[in-house]
Amino acid sequence: MTPVMRVATRLAAFDLRRYLVGALLWLPVHVLPLAGGLVLQRVFDQISGHEPAALRATLWWCAAFVGVELVRGVVIVVAWTYGVYWWCAAATLLRSNVLRSVLTARGPAAARLPHSPGEAVARLRDDVADTVDFTDESVSLMGTTLFALVALPIMASVDPVITLVLVLPMIAVGVLSRSLRRVIARLHGRARRLGAAVTAYVGEVFGGVLAIKTAGAEAAALERLRAHNRRRRAAAVRDRMATDLLDATTTTTVELSIGLVLLLAAPAMRGGDFTVGDLALFTSYIGWLTALPRSIGTILYRLPQAAVATERLSALMAPHEDAATLARGDGVWLHRDPPPAPPPPRHSGPLRVLEARGLTVHGLLHDVDVRLERGSFTVVTGAVGAGKTTLVRALLGLLPLDAGTIVWNGTPVADPGTFLVPGRAAYAGQVPRLFSATLRENLLLGRPESDDDVRRALELAAFERDLAELPDGLGTVVGPRGVRLSGGQAQRVTAARALVRDPDLLLVDDLSSALDVETERLLWERIAGDGPPTVLVVSHRQAALERADQVIVLDGGRVAGRGRLPDLLAHCPEMRRLWHAELVTEATEDRAGAE
Repeated sequence: MTPVMRVATRLAAFDLRRYLVGALLWLPVHVLPLAGGLVLQRVFDQISGHEPAALRATLWWCAAFVGVELVRGVVIVVAWTYGVYWWCAAATLLRSNVLRSVLTARGPAAARLPHSPGEAVARLRDDVADTVDFTDESVSLMGTTLFALVALPIMASVDPVITLVLVLPMIAVGVLSRSLRRVIARLHGRARRLGAAVTAYVGEVFGGVLAIKTAGAEAAALERLRAHNRRRRAAAVRDRMATDLLDATTTTTVELSIGLVLLLAAPAMRGGDFTVGDLALFTSYIGWLTALPRSIGTILYRLPQAAVATERLSALMAPHEDAATLARGDGVWLHRDPPPAPPPPRHSGPLRVLEARGLTVHGLLHDVDVRLERGSFTVVTGAVGAGKTTLVRALLGLLPLDAGTIVWNGTPVADPGTFLVPGRAAYAGQVPRLFSATLRENLLLGRPESDDDVRRALELAAFERDLAELPDGLGTVVGPRGVRLSGGQAQRVTAARALVRDPDLLLVDDLSSALDVETERLLWERIAGDGPPTVLVVSHRQAALERADQVIVLDGGRVAGRGRLPDLLAHCPEMRRLWHAELVTEATEDRAGAE
């Protein structure tokens, strides 16, 4: 079985009851026209005099036809309402499996997503839709096939020659669809790649607005976007032309079939072998019979599209996972509440000492050693580009190491990215990553901690006064990327998100850059006094450096000095230079604040 068929089968089976009920609801939509055609045959035969008729009987047959169509309309509404749920559930299953694989795969986090975030978003949007649409089309194919299996014998019993003439063009449509399969797959794959490139570029532009404006590159950025769009548009047009060619061929086949029926029916009607009612039956059935080649054609061009989509989604997943894993039906709770979140990992014991030996990241970090003992407050400092953030991300497994080992309590850590996670470690990044959700949701991100835990974390992050001023407290929606918060507030919320996880080791990357001196001192005082037992901070600020038990000075990705601040100021030229520059900067900020 091909990967795309394996995925489609699993999608249909993961919620088999709803899939089958939806299919059974759609079947009457395709089958009821059989009764409508037979009713029309009886009505027109009575009107034309081929059958004895009374006015009342004719009116009853007309009412029966209207009733059939009304029932069919009600069934369509119910089927749509029910079927949309299955479609959305299947799409959710695919997206959740891809995200699970990306978030839980072993290895450096930077290597888990082989493409840009914008490219991944495009795949989760477009390729998921292509895959689910292909599976969903099987319901229409079942209905149209059932209609054809019943309608063709009825028509053959009336006139087998005309029935055969109707079947031959349908076979031709199937052959043409099969021959265009590879062309459609190639064109659709290119259209999807170029469409994803546009999405990825738009995301990069929004993420780098300040850099673009600072460089005066607005015109160049827009021209690049236009170039991406021109290529995407050309590819999308070719892709659409290929699918429209199949649709046009099918439509032409329908028109030819109707014309052939009329040509063949005319002499048969003159001879009395073909009645007006028979003509009404055939013309009524022709429109529905053509749904079969349409469904077959749709399946045949959606098959290569779904194959491309399955391949692109599988590429986002871990190397050891295949297409069957893509549609695995566990881990998504659609009809019941999910189980509680698992407790944080503690099986390795509380942190006593974390050692990093010979950490090397190509071109960024060179043979760096770090030793963090329980209860210590360590500050990593250095000039811009010295490798501070790189060191923290390498410790956490967010960047691949070229060399070096990380040891937790004397035991080597094979995969820091899956070991140094909340429970053991928590990370507050340099750039706040907030969602357009409530403050509580941004802090917990699905974890079960109580509001008391949240408030304690906010107090440690020196945010309790700000919380009191928010209109809805913990229920305040912070807006996209936290736009309703100031820069300093967003940084402290990021710190509180890490603190609420109660880690053994807290890693903070330049968190206080947007804080005033008083708030910053209060923040470090609380974290050092009542926060996690072991803290590693990236900072050049005076308040953090003065509190440090150990300062690590980086210069060009190498350790230029290590020790307490007074010793480094006495013996490390780089530390003296950074310290004096920071004193001047903070004095300038104080004067500006006073003014």
